[in-house]
Amino acid sequence: MRMLLVVLSVTLVAGCAVDTTLPARTAERFHADLAAHQEDAACALLAKRTAEKLLDPGQTCAEALRDLKLGTAGPVTAVRVWGDDAQVQLSGDTLFLHRYSGGWRVTAASCRPHGDRPYDCEVEN
Repeated sequence: MRMLLVVLSVTLVAGCAVDTTLPARTAERFHADLAAHQEDAACALLAKRTAEKLLDPGQTCAEALRDLKLGTAGPVTAVRVWGDDAQVQLSGDTLFLHRYSGGWRVTAASCRPHGDRPYDCEVEN
């Protein structure tokens, strides 16, 4: 009986664990695409509203990202997930993501902490 309780407890705890892998991979892919000058691929990882907010009249999302000249990001240092939202910190950037039915999408990137106020982001919705 004791063994059954231990197995059930481990199963329940494992079932409640938050998966940080997918938002971290999305953030890494976003920056890898930018580094490889694959801005169209990076745009595909942005939330629709975020991509739309980047645009000036007559400009594509890829052109807008290219114009921003976002820096390198480095490795993931921390991931926090709460519900359908996540914050991924890399050594050179902080990104915010949202989980949609099609997967995780970047809602803000190139974010810097601003004291106790909200992050200041180059890319945001």
